Amino acid sequence: MTRYPLERVGTLLVTKAAVSGPAGVKVVRLLVDTGSVHTILPVEVLESVGCSPAGSSEHVRLITGSGYLIVPRVRVSWFQCLGQKENEKAVVAHTLPFGILVDGLLGIDFLRSFNARLLITEGIIELP
Repeated sequence: MTRYPLERVGTLLVTKAAVSGPAGVKVVRLLVDTGSVHTILPVEVLESVGCSPAGSSEHVRLITGSGYLIVPRVRVSWFQCLGQKENEKAVVAHTLPFGILVDGLLGIDFLRSFNARLLITEGIIELP
């Protein structure tokens, strides 16, 4: 098992990730969110790496505290987090509200695909 320490922000756990598209690479801070089905990245980040959500033909429905949203799903060249790299990863384009201390959410889609084990009290993710 490889162990990755997470950053604590109050009671929340945060990690860094990198996303790549035709126009470059961006590093983002993501909230580890086991309640999010999808990994979510801000529209601005996706546009800056050349993966514009405006041209996406795929959309998903998100449930938020204020209701439902229909948002684009975008494929990035690669997504790297916790020592794992996924090529042609599908992420959801949605900018979180202003004032949040993270850029996006690391969803259960990523965590499940690598059989991650979250040790909440220790602030660690283990990957086989």
